[in-house]
Amino acid sequence: MERLLNGTVDFLYNKMTPEFIIFIISMMPVLELRGGMIAAGLLSVNWKTAMLICILGNIVPIPFILLFVKKVFELFKKTRFSKFIYKFEQKISNKSKGIFKHKKIGLFLFVAIPLPGTGAWTGSIIAALLGFKMKNAVISIFFGVVVAAIIMSILSYGILGFFV
Repeated sequence: MERLLNGTVDFLYNKMTPEFIIFIISMMPVLELRGGMIAAGLLSVNWKTAMLICILGNIVPIPFILLFVKKVFELFKKTRFSKFIYKFEQKISNKSKGIFKHKKIGLFLFVAIPLPGTGAWTGSIIAALLGFKMKNAVISIFFGVVVAAIIMSILSYGILGFFV
């Protein structure tokens, strides 16, 4: 993740504002809000501004993922990428056992705890594959993103910087 984040920041630096860079990073799979908050700290963006921008950036793709991921997967299953899609679905299925058991709270916690392989993108894919109602998925994911933003703000800016 570090190489991807550094490469993205280096590529976008001097081409756009630091705020727009962290917005773009927060929308990207893998990097998401975690990467956006780390980049914000490196780019010296105020933590409050960074948190708001990263939350917005991380939320933007969610409705699209929820609406279209099943259709996209079905299309890719008809191509040479089918093995990859089946493997990916299996990996997602393995990650979703706790979410399936605890539904909305499980999805919220999955998104809220900023660990590799968790986050809004994966949470949205899981919610879509498990057949969550759009409203329930969006609410759980949104609040998970907010909690992840708070955690990442503390980690990226330090505990004292979070309260000052």
